[in-house]
Amino acid sequence: MAIGSEVVNMLLPQGGYYMSGDEYEGIQFLECEPISKAQFEAGFAQYDAWKAEQDAKAAADKAALLAKLGIDEADLKTLLN
Repeated sequence: MAIGSEVVNMLLPQGGYYMSGDEYEGIQFLECEPISKAQFEAGFAQYDAWKAEQDAKAAADKAALLAKLGIDEADLKTLLN
Protein backbone atom coordinates (compact mmCIF):
# COMPACT_ATOMS: atom_id res chain seq x y z
CA MET A 1 0.00 0.00 0.00
CA ALA A 2 1.39 3.33 -1.05
CA ILE A 3 1.82 6.32 1.19
CA GLY A 4 1.01 9.89 0.20
CA SER A 5 4.58 10.96 -0.50
CA GLU A 6 5.07 8.02 -2.90
CA VAL A 7 1.90 8.93 -4.77
CA VAL A 8 2.95 12.57 -5.09
CA ASN A 9 6.40 11.51 -6.32
CA MET A 10 4.70 9.38 -8.98
CA LEU A 11 2.32 12.17 -10.03
CA LEU A 12 4.92 14.96 -9.90
CA PRO A 13 8.26 13.32 -10.76
CA GLN A 14 9.81 16.69 -11.63
CA GLY A 15 9.33 17.89 -8.05
CA GLY A 16 8.51 21.48 -7.27
CA TYR A 17 6.41 20.80 -4.20
CA TYR A 18 6.77 20.45 -0.45
CA MET A 19 4.84 17.84 1.50
CA SER A 20 4.24 17.79 5.22
CA GLY A 21 2.67 14.50 6.28
CA ASP A 22 0.87 12.11 3.97
CA GLU A 23 -2.39 13.96 3.37
CA TYR A 24 -3.35 16.11 0.39
CA GLU A 25 -3.76 19.11 2.66
CA GLY A 26 -0.04 18.90 3.51
CA ILE A 27 1.10 19.51 -0.08
CA GLN A 28 2.42 22.93 -1.04
CA PHE A 29 2.82 23.38 -4.79
CA LEU A 30 5.83 25.65 -5.16
CA GLU A 31 7.22 25.31 -8.68
CA CYS A 32 4.81 22.90 -10.33
CA GLU A 33 1.27 22.68 -11.63
CA PRO A 34 -0.98 21.69 -8.72
CA ILE A 35 -2.75 18.35 -8.74
CA SER A 36 -6.31 18.02 -7.48
CA LYS A 37 -7.35 16.11 -4.41
CA ALA A 38 -9.16 13.68 -6.75
CA GLN A 39 -5.93 13.06 -8.70
CA PHE A 40 -4.07 12.50 -5.44
CA GLU A 41 -6.66 10.00 -4.19
CA ALA A 42 -6.79 8.19 -7.57
CA GLY A 43 -3.00 7.92 -7.47
CA PHE A 44 -3.22 5.39 -4.65
CA ALA A 45 -5.03 2.95 -6.97
CA GLN A 46 -2.46 3.54 -9.72
CA TYR A 47 0.69 3.39 -7.61
CA ASP A 48 1.19 -0.38 -7.28
CA ALA A 49 0.99 -0.97 -11.05
CA TRP A 50 3.27 2.03 -11.72
CA LYS A 51 5.82 0.83 -9.15
CA ALA A 52 5.81 -2.71 -10.59
CA GLU A 53 6.41 -1.22 -14.05
CA GLN A 54 9.31 0.89 -12.75
CA ASP A 55 10.86 -2.10 -10.97
CA ALA A 56 10.51 -4.29 -14.08
CA LYS A 57 12.15 -1.61 -16.23
CA ALA A 58 15.04 -1.26 -13.77
CA ALA A 59 15.54 -5.05 -13.73
CA ALA A 60 15.47 -5.20 -17.53
CA ASP A 61 17.95 -2.32 -17.80
CA LYS A 62 20.26 -4.05 -15.32
CA ALA A 63 20.02 -7.37 -17.19
CA ALA A 64 20.73 -5.63 -20.50
CA LEU A 65 23.80 -3.91 -19.06
CA LEU A 66 25.13 -7.13 -17.56
CA ALA A 67 24.59 -8.91 -20.89
CA LYS A 68 26.37 -6.09 -22.73
CA LEU A 69 29.31 -6.45 -20.33
CA GLY A 70 29.22 -10.23 -20.69
CA ILE A 71 28.88 -10.89 -16.96
CA ASP A 72 26.20 -12.22 -14.67
CA GLU A 73 24.96 -11.16 -11.22
CA ALA A 74 27.57 -13.29 -9.42
CA ASP A 75 30.39 -11.75 -11.47
CA LEU A 76 29.12 -8.27 -10.66
CA LYS A 77 29.07 -9.03 -6.93
CA THR A 78 32.62 -10.35 -7.16
CA LEU A 79 33.79 -7.22 -8.96
CA LEU A 80 32.15 -4.95 -6.39
CA ASN A 81 33.65 -6.72 -3.38
